[in-house]
Amino acid sequence: MDGEGGDGLRDYHGKRDFGRTGEPSGRQARGDGCAAGEGGAPRFVVQIHDASTLHFDFRLQVADVLKSWSVPKGPSADPSDKRLAVPTEDHPLEYEEFEGVIPAGEYGGGTVIVWDHGTYEPLSHDRRGRPVDFAESLAHGHARFRLHGAKLHGEYALTRFRGGPDGDAAADAAWLLVKTAGGGRGHGTPDPRRARSARTGRTLARVAEEEGEA
Repeated sequence: MDGEGGDGLRDYHGKRDFGRTGEPSGRQARGDGCAAGEGGAPRFVVQIHDASTLHFDFRLQVADVLKSWSVPKGPSADPSDKRLAVPTEDHPLEYEEFEGVIPAGEYGGGTVIVWDHGTYEPLSHDRRGRPVDFAESLAHGHARFRLHGAKLHGEYALTRFRGGPDGDAAADAAWLLVKTAGGGRGHGTPDPRRARSARTGRTLARVAEEEGEA
């Protein structure tokens, strides 16, 4: 996936003009495996992004960046739903709080709200039941985790089903995001046009209106 191989936030920075967009520039990822907020649980965020296509962005803190996937239909609480998740570039940790309008003409131009955020527990293990480093499990194409969000709860898995060998950020790489059976209950995927921010209670339309008036 994008951002693997020690690139840190290079792709993220290269796609944006921070003189125009209000997105956080973040600090350059160290790539040394040290997580910000050491001692605390890693964070996750799900944003709704009304760009050229309306979609959900699913992001998990891994070390000091947010590993990111575009999920067209959004996460589902139904274990029978297999949601396509397309990897995108790593984002800075500060992006968890970003909500606003990315100007037209900028990469990803459109409105963003924070639909859900919280913490997660890595659950990946090897065949002997021993815990596996979460970044390593992603590199090998399968990672399990338990979400503790305002809306999403329970166990989920990300599985790569198309792309190159381990660690290869192939252009056609794709993943599936699935809630595993028995992982607790959660809300279903909302109508993104009516969904409200977990941070501010605003809809996409309200954010676009308020940002336009600013």
